[in-house]
Amino acid sequence: MTEPAEALMALASRLRAAGRADEAAQAYRQLLAIRPDLPDSWFNLALMERQSGRFEAALAAYDEALARGVSGPEEAWLNRGVIHADDLGRPDLALKDIEAALEAAPDWLPALLNLGNLHEDMGRREAAASAYARASAVAPGHPVALARSAGLARLTGPEDPVIAELRAASARPGQPAADRAELGFALGRALDQVGAYDEAFAAYAAANGASRAADPASAHYDRAGHERFIDSLIAAFPEPAAPTAEAGAGPVFICGLFRSGSTLVEQILAGHSRVTGGGELGLVPGLARAISGYPQAMATAGPEALERLRGLYLGGLKTARPGADVVTDKRPDNFLHIGLIKAMFPDARIVHTVREPLDVILSNWFLHLDRSMAHALDLEDLAHWHGQYERLMRHWKALYPDILDLDYDAMVVEPRPAIERLLGHCGLDWEEGVLDFHKAAAPVRTASVWQVREPLYRRSSGRWRNYERHLDGVRAALASE
Repeated sequence: MTEPAEALMALASRLRAAGRADEAAQAYRQLLAIRPDLPDSWFNLALMERQSGRFEAALAAYDEALARGVSGPEEAWLNRGVIHADDLGRPDLALKDIEAALEAAPDWLPALLNLGNLHEDMGRREAAASAYARASAVAPGHPVALARSAGLARLTGPEDPVIAELRAASARPGQPAADRAELGFALGRALDQVGAYDEAFAAYAAANGASRAADPASAHYDRAGHERFIDSLIAAFPEPAAPTAEAGAGPVFICGLFRSGSTLVEQILAGHSRVTGGGELGLVPGLARAISGYPQAMATAGPEALERLRGLYLGGLKTARPGADVVTDKRPDNFLHIGLIKAMFPDARIVHTVREPLDVILSNWFLHLDRSMAHALDLEDLAHWHGQYERLMRHWKALYPDILDLDYDAMVVEPRPAIERLLGHCGLDWEEGVLDFHKAAAPVRTASVWQVREPLYRRSSGRWRNYERHLDGVRAALASE
């Protein structure tokens, strides 16, 4: 390798290790202009392009890596599949990529698990179960394969063999904490489904404890720190955004707490002929992370800065969902960034999903969420998070009375009036197809993937009453908040 190429490779590697994806991508491009015969560098360029939000460029770099004989081609194919599924909303192309990964390595566990997950997103229960069965055959007792298979099973009661298998796997000596958490959440979900609520609560408590033990540093929720962050958001956006004729309304933003009905709302809207579901786009949080000194810096952001941010957002939206008429951006935690959204799009249509607090809190505690959401590992921390969320939403709604509150519990009781208000808020005419949202073939990436493929039902509303005897502490914490 020539000296300039060696220096560029070393620079690109350092930048990649430092998390400076955009600069690393530039260094890899310079390297590959000199030495295009380096398949592993094409692979690394693809990784950096994706991290920088350039998804088509990432796909092209993976193509080069594959064409030039990259080692471990199955990983390049799988990474292509993840981009098609997660970033570009192209599930059929994602399926082809994952199948190509399995042609290269038929027993590769990550590809089998991703195949099952993709089939779940598409509502293909039997195909998903088959993929997880293949994964279990490759790695007997693998906690993820077992947990996901159990999530698809139709259970007969507390003594169902699937529950017995989960119990046995959870109790196996020497299990790493992360595996105990995976199996514990699956066991809690299964016990909840068969009405064994006290046992389910105990299983969820153990699962959350195991999740904390797996990564104690990441699993710590700093209540005071989060309060300061909410304070800073309120201080950075003290007044409504000034109208801007050129901005337009942007997409329809759907936000609220996790498990408050945002996926259901997006599915209903996606049943309209003009609407494309964008899913949980990372565009707004990505912009917030990229703004030096956010949110305080927004207090002095001028028109040119806002125009640049708006252009970055719209460019990312066009890449993710090209050619769409009306797009939804359903990222629940965008409620934190309503000030930023309105600064970019003063006329933004924001749908805020709300639900009975105890139901939301329990639903979050019942999920195996990323440990970066440390508040979800403890019921009283969840109550604190909920109190800070309400405090922030009071501020946003004081600034922007046009935010639409959509009550999940009211909607499942009387759907049509709620959906009419929703469509009117989004500037859409009534179409009967919105009532058949559960028949949609579009992928659904959510923990409630199977529920939103059913007609509206009420059984999740008031679910907290099944666990009422265990909730004195969290109810007291909510009252204090």
